[in-house]
Amino acid sequence: MSAPLLQLSAISKQFGGLKALNDVSLHIQRGEIYGLIGPNGAGKTTLFNVITGLYQASAGRFEFKGKSYSACKPHVLAQAGIARTFQNIRLFENLSALENVMIGRHLRTHAGVFGALLRNPATREEERAISDRARELLDYVGIRKPAHTLAKHLSYGEQRRLEIARALATEPLLLALDEPAAGMNATETDNLKKLLQTIRSSGITILLIEHDVKLMMGLCDRIAVLDYGQKIAEDTPEAVRQNPAVIAAYLGSEPCPPQPTN
Repeated sequence: MSAPLLQLSAISKQFGGLKALNDVSLHIQRGEIYGLIGPNGAGKTTLFNVITGLYQASAGRFEFKGKSYSACKPHVLAQAGIARTFQNIRLFENLSALENVMIGRHLRTHAGVFGALLRNPATREEERAISDRARELLDYVGIRKPAHTLAKHLSYGEQRRLEIARALATEPLLLALDEPAAGMNATETDNLKKLLQTIRSSGITILLIEHDVKLMMGLCDRIAVLDYGQKIAEDTPEAVRQNPAVIAAYLGSEPCPPQPTN
């Protein structure tokens, strides 16, 4: 196998006396859809925030593209190629869909302060390129409303896809999605699944946290399962589905009481 795109080794995260993550190790290969599941309070979001730089690990090693990125801030990781969305939608509601995507694209621009002030030809050309790319991404994620529609006037599913478009505008190598199907109906979830498969086919690696286990089992190449801050499984969806530790974590390990007989 080629070297992993992302490698976490013995990651721990402590908040005062609470150890939210305990010695978690995993790796994500280029081009795969990697899922992260577990019961509520298992540590999924904490690990996700470590990977995207919102939290700094208390211990362990974090490597991306073969380089150490331990204790790096979100903007450093975004520049390196890790883009994310949030469980609770975080858009600029009073900006247009186009402007929201353009904001993500500015991470890869070259015009400095003077270029922005003087509006020289190179800066204007770059702005046109940013706008054109943002329109392409809106079409790519399936937002058919006019590009100048305010974000707050988009449907819930469209807002979810707009967040993905903004993340894609940063040209990520790893797209980290925090419960992108939350609140979606069956049709929206199916459309999301198709979109993520299309994104993966373009060469972008995907890390996915999601409570919709059916979606995860039908979409991911490999899945890691957390419980009480520890990794209890990491394998293909079918193997994870049959893992006794995973079944116990979701369903409980206590035997069912005997049923009364007539």
